[in-house]
Amino acid sequence: MKNLNKIYLDNNASTKVSKEVLDDMLPFFSENYGNPSSTHTMGLVADNAIQKARDQVAGLIGAEANEIVFTSGGTESDNLALYGIAYGNKEKGNHIITSQIEHPAILYMCNLLEDNGFEVTYLPVDKYGMIKPATVKKAIRDETILISIMAINNEIGTMQPINEIGRIAAKEEHVYFHTDAVAAIGQMHIDVKEMNIDTLSMDSHKIHGPKGIGAIYLREKIEFQPLIRGGGQENNRRAGTENVPGIVGMGKAFEIVKNDVDDEAMKHMAYLRNKLIAGLKINNDNVRLNGHPTLRAPNNVNVSFKSIEGESLVKSLDAAGIEVSTGCACNSKRSKDSKKHSDVLNACGFLDEEAKGTIRLTNSKFNTEEEINYVLETLPNIVEELRLKSHLYT
Repeated sequence: MKNLNKIYLDNNASTKVSKEVLDDMLPFFSENYGNPSSTHTMGLVADNAIQKARDQVAGLIGAEANEIVFTSGGTESDNLALYGIAYGNKEKGNHIITSQIEHPAILYMCNLLEDNGFEVTYLPVDKYGMIKPATVKKAIRDETILISIMAINNEIGTMQPINEIGRIAAKEEHVYFHTDAVAAIGQMHIDVKEMNIDTLSMDSHKIHGPKGIGAIYLREKIEFQPLIRGGGQENNRRAGTENVPGIVGMGKAFEIVKNDVDDEAMKHMAYLRNKLIAGLKINNDNVRLNGHPTLRAPNNVNVSFKSIEGESLVKSLDAAGIEVSTGCACNSKRSKDSKKHSDVLNACGFLDEEAKGTIRLTNSKFNTEEEINYVLETLPNIVEELRLKSHLYT
């Protein structure tokens, strides 16, 4: 394969907007640009477009349209879930259960809530990044009001047992179950009713929709307080003029995922993932697959290479036309005083030195087998070159 174009394998950070999504969005920038709160014709066109998108998002996860609240993205949705439920139910209790490997949007909000009188239990995970449902059940107390466990870890790809955790929460009075599904939409089937999920965070730009738009599912009659106030938008649950083009794009992206025939996209991603894992010879002592070996996202390969730096590997691959990452994009621009290794891998029992040589390769339905072949031809040589230059190599 000639290296004429970039091979993009950082789709857990963001994906390209599909043509169908872009086509649906464009009129709402230049033609139907009215404020959806206005009562004239153009305003009604915008409002109707929002309602259509609400139906499209709800349809993918088995929710009702009136249970969908549009936000600025997954981070705001995570913040809203924790803040809204914590302050909306503080008379019932002040205890929250989460895990050590949640997205920073969850962990930072948990820290803020702790500073304001709430108590948080951070559950440990096993070496695969898996949370045991029995551990969740054991952590529940009389004052517990919320369990927040992500559906799929965005770094290592491990799928969590959210069906079992949902059943545990459903049996407890006044205990809500939230899941961060930003990395799970388009990677697994989700039905909020069947899974006993009370609130769920979603994003658009991880499934070929636009950036800057997300949503949260809030089960009907759930008790919560709004995070952003100052207007009656989103049925008084999230103030601010709606991002109509973004909402339209998100709705279309969710519709495309729902209409995928026989889960063809997920099967394609899993095929490329398995080909990559097999080609990297994971069982070699110098190469380690991170996350659960089978219960993992169909697009995720998180792998550690002994005796090299992950950042150096990312730069060398980029120079060869292959774009990957070292992990969560939201953590990639930390201050110089912060540790650079992955908190998720640390929670899985990795030492700092073991975590340093880690990269994440995440494909999408637009990647090809030819691209994966090129990666498998190129990556081993780069790894060998970096090892020979590394002071870690013996």
